[in-house]
Amino acid sequence: MQELHEGGEALPTVPATNGSASSPSVVADLTDEHYLDITDFEWPLLQAEQQTDVGADLVVAAPPDGVAQAVDPEPVIGPTGRPWPDLPTPPRLTEHGPALIIAMCNQKGGVGKTTTTINLGAALAELGRHVLLVDFDPQGSLSVGLGVNPHTLSASIYNLLLSRDTSTDDVINQTKVPGLDILPSNIDLAAAEIQLVSEVAREQTLVRLLESVRSRYDVILIDCAPSLGLLTINALTAADRVIMPLETEFFALRGIALLTDTIAKVQDRLNPKLEILGILGTMYDPRTLHSREVLERVVEAFGEQVFHTVIRRTVKFPETTVAGEPITTYAPTSPGAEAYRNLAREVLARCRVA
Repeated sequence: MQELHEGGEALPTVPATNGSASSPSVVADLTDEHYLDITDFEWPLLQAEQQTDVGADLVVAAPPDGVAQAVDPEPVIGPTGRPWPDLPTPPRLTEHGPALIIAMCNQKGGVGKTTTTINLGAALAELGRHVLLVDFDPQGSLSVGLGVNPHTLSASIYNLLLSRDTSTDDVINQTKVPGLDILPSNIDLAAAEIQLVSEVAREQTLVRLLESVRSRYDVILIDCAPSLGLLTINALTAADRVIMPLETEFFALRGIALLTDTIAKVQDRLNPKLEILGILGTMYDPRTLHSREVLERVVEAFGEQVFHTVIRRTVKFPETTVAGEPITTYAPTSPGAEAYRNLAREVLARCRVA
């Protein structure tokens, strides 16, 4: 039977075909009208792959013109929870002196004062600064940490404090690090605290000693004893700045308040130019909740006085003491060495010793 078109005309009859034969009209219909080019599928996929090459944090929603705009990346957050600052390498000096005197002070022992004095001094020497380290602790740990045997010293800082017949050139020793010298100490210094009590202007004894060598150096670092006695008062009186190493542990946090009170008294009575350069977190272990909480509390309490650099706990530091050299030469590519190099740049940026 013939089917009628809307206009009343009969449509041509399509011959019957078996399942194996293809109708010319069906083949033409598939090839001419319904054939899909594979590029219709490939092009959107290629576009998706190209879009994933662009950092998701650098692209914002496209404006009406359809062109995506790049934005500045998010700042890097340091271990203190603050954006990490730009710390460029300072230029080399053409002239040296007079030195900025920095006391490394905390009445609590075992917080990293000696380790920081040694490695900060070595990192500053790498930057072309002439550095003198003053061992002002009767234990002599700074001297031992730089390979000096305190028991075989013919003269130490004790002789400089109490004898007019000894010159600084007789006591200053050079270290293995170029540009890094040391005024060594031993147990004899413990007697100085008693003997200085009867001296006139006993709090200014160290500053008079350092004035004779101040013009030779760019930075003088004083490793203080773990106390708030007369030796520490001498160090604070001689210093321009003070760094407070703080172990990220609760008991060390409690001692900071007492230390700041002592510094305030020295500022009022003996050394008005003394300033707190910063609080340095040491022995930090980010794996423990306690370390993170203590560091967070310190930043909340002292704000920008806290250094951005944090010294993490590592077995390399005890090894350097046995080797008698700073970590910058013992393990120059270790995270500890890089941390102290960052601290050196941060100290120079804060002091503007450039």
